[in-house]
Amino acid sequence: MTSLCYDSPLGPLLIVEQDSHITEISFMEADTRQKFHTTQRPFRQPSNAATATACIKELEAYFAGKLQKFTVPIKLNGTDFRKRVWQALLDIPYGQTISYKQLAHNIGQPNASRAVGGANNNNPISIIVPCHRVIGANGAMVGYGGGLNNKIFLLELEKTQ
Repeated sequence: MTSLCYDSPLGPLLIVEQDSHITEISFMEADTRQKFHTTQRPFRQPSNAATATACIKELEAYFAGKLQKFTVPIKLNGTDFRKRVWQALLDIPYGQTISYKQLAHNIGQPNASRAVGGANNNNPISIIVPCHRVIGANGAMVGYGGGLNNKIFLLELEKTQ
């Protein structure tokens, strides 16, 4: 397993690669970032970090408005229900949003909006698995593990492209 820190426009992101698959992209808190930098050599890529390095290149292209679909291999680890939700997130087109209720309907469980919200909250691969594209039924910006400001930033980025 390899972990890299990427200084994105949203702040530092932790990228974890395991067996040539991305298994995590998460927003790092300041204290976590400091611990990471004191235990890792952030400016020297480990030789076994080819997928994580490719992921960073794709994230850079995404933030520059030049990439709408990620191609780095990912591996989703979780319950069967969560994996179904996360897989359905990958089907939401770039620049579009759906509600939690719509997402629950899309996975064949129309009464599972809250459970879908819980799965979104536990999405291990932020940005690539676009949980930021899920909004409240009334169009409100609700719930995002990376913070609502980051959710709004990502949605605005995708709208302008």
